[in-house]
Amino acid sequence: MNKLCSVIAPLFFVLLIAIPVGAVTLDEALPLRGLCLQAPQRQRIDDFIKFIDEVLAPGKINTLILRVDFGYEYTSHPELRARSPLTKADVKKLVEACKKHKINLIPHLQLLGHQSWAKTTGKLLEVYPEFDETPHVKTENYTSWPNSDGLYCKSYCPLHPEVHKVMYALIDELMDVFEATDFHGGMDEVFYIANEKCPRCAGKNPAELFAGEVTKARNHLAEKKVQRKLWIWGDRLIDGRTTRIGMWEASMNGTAPAIDLIPKDVFICDWHYEKAHTTPLLFNEKGLNVASCPWKKPQVAAEQIANMVKFRKEAEEKNGGQFQGIIQTVWGSAEGFIRAYRDLTPEQETGESEAACFKRVLGEIAILRAIEKFYEVKWGGDSHLEFNIKVVEKPAEWTVYFEGKVPAPGNHALVWIRKATGEVVFAAGQ
Repeated sequence: MNKLCSVIAPLFFVLLIAIPVGAVTLDEALPLRGLCLQAPQRQRIDDFIKFIDEVLAPGKINTLILRVDFGYEYTSHPELRARSPLTKADVKKLVEACKKHKINLIPHLQLLGHQSWAKTTGKLLEVYPEFDETPHVKTENYTSWPNSDGLYCKSYCPLHPEVHKVMYALIDELMDVFEATDFHGGMDEVFYIANEKCPRCAGKNPAELFAGEVTKARNHLAEKKVQRKLWIWGDRLIDGRTTRIGMWEASMNGTAPAIDLIPKDVFICDWHYEKAHTTPLLFNEKGLNVASCPWKKPQVAAEQIANMVKFRKEAEEKNGGQFQGIIQTVWGSAEGFIRAYRDLTPEQETGESEAACFKRVLGEIAILRAIEKFYEVKWGGDSHLEFNIKVVEKPAEWTVYFEGKVPAPGNHALVWIRKATGEVVFAAGQ
């Protein structure tokens, strides 16, 4: 950047006027801009809504996935309520806040896997131990990963004749109280499936069992008067061996072929935390809508957004293909995340944390919003020039710098965007 400035500084400058004709809008470049995190504690609802008003809405976040799980005051199965669950009145506050800002509010309840954590058995299997896929594995014996039982998280048995009656009653309650059209069923990191000691699942094909569970949930949602859609995490649909992604962000226990067996209207949340894998191309090829999901690494998030914009541009003849956008994931408490975000220092923004990563996501969205304003510029009042614009540096909190080369020998342009005001200033040197 300094080199560019030194080249341009002694030369004459011409102010350029932005012409929005033909510009790519934010919604065209990145339609889905989301955040997934744990539902707030009831006593912190008002502060959470303040975060929606002051951060999410101005940052153009349009999708909010709340991991409610058993943290709601269910009436169909009150025995499955977690401690201090959200009430109907609490949820309605969240619904109204999201409606005000046109944010798609999506409740999350974990299906199939993640029915335990370390030594703690989750609410479903605590109350209904008969649903356990591996009752012979005792969570109280958990030490660490890896272990001889292969225990990371327990699963319920997808072939138990009573499990869906219970789970779908909870889903229906959540969807009604959240006034939602989309539901997130989780289904990530399912390691226990088709277990050899399960009297119902032993010997079954893991991919068929997984696809069956996805399809059953999808069909239950779709049969309602207001058709609802299923969202899931994508890791179990990626072959961890052929992609060399491994057993966490992809599958190495036989579930990956399910990608060809599930309905095409299931939405895939493709999480990758260490590297911006190009697996959205795989889901697009299979006809599945997909969003990339970062966690703690700002640079990974930036690359995932850049890939998504690029993939959409390359597929623009098909309305962007199935590439939908970005969803920041948060795995701590909502309160801890909001506090960390608010307290984030400029030095911390360059580090690795959920707050720093989300700050980068919002920054990249702000850049895309700014780019809308100058895809076409007017040079000296006569000719029109197209800019191929790339980010070169962001050294100050409220300033984004771009360099664009104009299609004439020796011509360059330096572009400033003041994010605080949305002001766009062009200076060109020859």
